[in-house]
Amino acid sequence: MNKWLLALLFTCASTQAAEHGVKELSPGRLLLKEGEIAVGIGPAPSKIERVLIIIHGRLRNAETYRRSAEHAAEQAGQSATTLVIAPQFLNETDVAAHPVADSVLRWQGNEWMAGGLSTAPFPLSSYAALDEIVARIGDRRQFPDVKQIVIAGHSGGAQVVQRYALLGHDQPELKAAGIQVRYVIANPSSYAYFDERRPVAFSHAGCPGFNRWKYGLTDLPAYAEGQTPAQLQENYVTRDIVYLLGQQDIDPNHPALDKSCEAKAQGAYRLARGRNYFDYLKRLHPQGLSQQLIEVPGVGHDGNAMFNSPEGQKALFGQ
Repeated sequence: MNKWLLALLFTCASTQAAEHGVKELSPGRLLLKEGEIAVGIGPAPSKIERVLIIIHGRLRNAETYRRSAEHAAEQAGQSATTLVIAPQFLNETDVAAHPVADSVLRWQGNEWMAGGLSTAPFPLSSYAALDEIVARIGDRRQFPDVKQIVIAGHSGGAQVVQRYALLGHDQPELKAAGIQVRYVIANPSSYAYFDERRPVAFSHAGCPGFNRWKYGLTDLPAYAEGQTPAQLQENYVTRDIVYLLGQQDIDPNHPALDKSCEAKAQGAYRLARGRNYFDYLKRLHPQGLSQQLIEVPGVGHDGNAMFNSPEGQKALFGQ
């Protein structure tokens, strides 16, 4: 087993439940260039050909998502070659509730979702943390057999994956090593658009933030510095992205649905918002996208059911 995995498996933290903050701290600690990030990690196969990075939602329940992703790999017959990694973007309430070393990254509230900077032990964008994880997996000395990295999320996690696919810094080393990166975006509440067009009529005066990040490309985070909207769009449409939508995710009053005017301008509920966004991309790029939309019949807003469906398994592990 490579040294990185050994270090992860033997660096464990307390996982006691607390009334406030996350119920379960991920036991692993992944050392970044500076500081470390909490992470859950699945059993390491002897030959790792695919790494599935699963991103939790607003509840920051990384271990729940790790277990779900491991089950999906088992069901798809991919456990023998797939390593599951679940980073945990802790926030200040989690750190107040659990004993966590000062060196572990934490963010304010939900700022990690939009690529915001950590509050301690130093400022690092959550997307830069993902860059470091991806770069580590692309290191042939540590992962000689990896052919594919899949970055997937459901709900709030899917919002992270969509925006990270949009802003994420290019890593030419991955291409040089022949490593393919796929993004799987399942049932997010909203998407980042490239211009001011939206599928639903709304009052611009009554919704001044409709085109601000994370719904649009004005006021981008520091992580995006040096990239123009045109470059971002050009890069995004070349990425291998699967939009995975539950056909029953159609409740306009779902408690976890973003009901802001910025989100409502994208559609009434998640299924509509996903279909609208994919139609928008097709209109922007009529010559064809290297992306696909896959709908999951009979499933609503349920990450486990989404990823463990035949359609979910195809998105995560198929061609």
